[in-house]
Amino acid sequence: MAIEFSTPKNTDKLAATPKAYSLFGPKGVGKLDVMLFTEQLSLMLETGNDLNSSLLALAEQNENIAMKTVVLSIANSIQEGNTFAQSLAEHPKVFPLTYVSLVRASEAGGYLHRVLEHIYEMDKQQQELLNTLKSAFTYPAFLLFFSFSVVVFVLLVVFPKFKEMFVNIADQLPATTKVLMWSSDMMLTYWWAIIPICIAILSSIVFWLRSEHGTLLLDHFKLTFPLIRDVFQQAYLIQCLRILGLSLQNGMQLIDAIESAKGVVNNRIFTEFLDNLRENVIEGRTFSSGFIDVDFIPPMLKQMIATGESTGNLPLVMNRVAQQYQKDLANKLNTLSKAIEPIMLIVMGVVVGVLVSSLILPIFKLSRAVH
Repeated sequence: MAIEFSTPKNTDKLAATPKAYSLFGPKGVGKLDVMLFTEQLSLMLETGNDLNSSLLALAEQNENIAMKTVVLSIANSIQEGNTFAQSLAEHPKVFPLTYVSLVRASEAGGYLHRVLEHIYEMDKQQQELLNTLKSAFTYPAFLLFFSFSVVVFVLLVVFPKFKEMFVNIADQLPATTKVLMWSSDMMLTYWWAIIPICIAILSSIVFWLRSEHGTLLLDHFKLTFPLIRDVFQQAYLIQCLRILGLSLQNGMQLIDAIESAKGVVNNRIFTEFLDNLRENVIEGRTFSSGFIDVDFIPPMLKQMIATGESTGNLPLVMNRVAQQYQKDLANKLNTLSKAIEPIMLIVMGVVVGVLVSSLILPIFKLSRAVH
């Protein structure tokens, strides 16, 4: 399937543009590509270049073929008479609703380059948040994988070599040795059944988590489980407040800003909170009243939102709180990561100790029997 774009007769540069753009193109566009495009376009508009020539220049120098295709199609759409926001909306997988809504508001106000700069800063902060989350959990995940790999290697390679040696003292073997030898035998004998069963179990778990009930339960778990709820609550609030603050700061209506914020938080419980918040505003109640009875909203934030709304500084308050929450979350993740590392090392030490003792103790018993 392809989307057709007609070529304007009065534009030589666009005449060389293919008339059809495959839908597989945007799949090759990453977040960093969009951030670079936003930053460069903002700079070119600020220095006096018009929108269409800026887009063509960016397309020409872009090395990512997928992004080049998207930018050329946007320039083509503008040549046909569409607005920049309408042209961006033709690529929802590349430019989310929030991006398009902010551009639409800025076009009406005549400050496009400033909004693009704000979007870039917001995306950069979001990327920093994502990198912080990844770095906090990468090392513990590696340790878990390494421990699991060691156990599997010992069961499949090491234990079978000692099996015949331990036959004569089978009744004297420690319980851990018996369990591990039984596990080793099971894995070697029934590997053809164990692998499909494991794949089936994992597939079932993934399928259930993607179902409506599973997704809802997982989203509720993220916001309520004691050990992780603070991390997810702050991460969602950072994303939401940043979008709301930027949207209101650039002239969007509060109802539209709330609708735009729904697209950045991938949690149905939190999305329901935003829906209720939007209904509150539509029905004429204050924005801050929608925060009062929500359990996962910190008391300080409720007070700050109420203060910002009463003083007319809601965008400023939201941006400041989002910045503070990002610093707090980074510190919290750093502390959590440092606390997890020794725990994981202790777990690995226990696992290795059990494996080694399960091999060494029977060998000692054999050596005493020989002497």
